[in-house]
Amino acid sequence: QVQLVESGGGLVQAGGSLRLSCAASGRTVGNYAMGWFRQAPGKEREFVAAISWSGGSTYYADSVKGRFTISRTNAGNTVYLQMNSLKPEDTAVYYCAAVRGYSVYRDVGEYDNWGQGTQVTVSS
Repeated sequence: QVQLVESGGGLVQAGGSLRLSCAASGRTVGNYAMGWFRQAPGKEREFVAAISWSGGSTYYADSVKGRFTISRTNAGNTVYLQMNSLKPEDTAVYYCAAVRGYSVYRDVGEYDNWGQGTQVTVSS
């Protein structure tokens, strides 16, 4: 019902910044909350940040709070993840996710639409 495409990943040195984008397209019916998750090598997929469809509510994992900012455009179905002060432990494949709902969601199991992921590598 909705297709998600992430972009903006790459290689960055520790302390640097990246901004990920998630473009949603296709049949967008109702309201979709969005989230960012990441999966490091050998680890399970973990929650990073989430935003309500209205953009009025956000939630962050403790590991990224104060460094990452999730936002969305008012004009289009694009969600961003601004990542500052990156650390090597931020290295992971970052996934955009969407779920139809009015709230903000932080559980991987609550999302039913996923992008293909974009690699973020932070070197020391």
